[in-house]
Amino acid sequence: MARNPLSRTADSTASAPGPRAAARLSRTDAVAVIGLGRFGRALALELVSAGVDVLGIDDDEDLVQSLHGRLTHVVRADCTREDALRQLAVADFDTVVVGIGSNLEASILTASLVVGFGVHDIWAKATSEAHARILSQLGVHHVVRPENDMGRRVAHLVHGAMKDYIDFEGDFAMVTIGPPAELLGRPLGQTSLRKRHGVTIVAVRVGGRAWTHATAETVLEAGDTVIAAGSVKATERFSRLARA
Repeated sequence: MARNPLSRTADSTASAPGPRAAARLSRTDAVAVIGLGRFGRALALELVSAGVDVLGIDDDEDLVQSLHGRLTHVVRADCTREDALRQLAVADFDTVVVGIGSNLEASILTASLVVGFGVHDIWAKATSEAHARILSQLGVHHVVRPENDMGRRVAHLVHGAMKDYIDFEGDFAMVTIGPPAELLGRPLGQTSLRKRHGVTIVAVRVGGRAWTHATAETVLEAGDTVIAAGSVKATERFSRLARA
């Protein structure tokens, strides 16, 4: 069986995986995560738990050692140095995440290097609107602001009766709620839900059982949980009906 190109022990230097391993990296679904603070660490560990090979890079030796054996490969390196990133074959990855947040200069320099490599899919963490704007101007494909995004999400949860909330670009959201009383006991196709409230029930869960697709024949009962989709304002209004 071929050796996983990322299966190596933690290293204290930016030593390269080797030319053959580097060539194989470009043919895998591996992800490089640069910066292993709270955000990068959580993201990298979640990827590994999902079966994704992860190369973790950080200049903090303690962080690197703490993740030894938990990530596919983890190394200590100065991510602001182009030669260090090239030695680690970062340019061969299809997806790279720049998880550096507290050090603005390091974040921008690292993102600039990764963009210069021509990496296909680049994600980066920003800690402010200005930081996010600079990263976007550099050419980062996806800029995330975890604290800001979580704050917005929690605000929606607090404001309504939602159990979960996800919004998308283009004024669209999906919410998880208990069904309002007006929908109970009759097929969804007879409720004129979309016309009256501007939302669509896309899935339902009865008790603790698995989610199933909602249809026009689905009959909701008290205690069920539904996923409703629609505009942000429509889903917010609809969630308040569940609390009434």
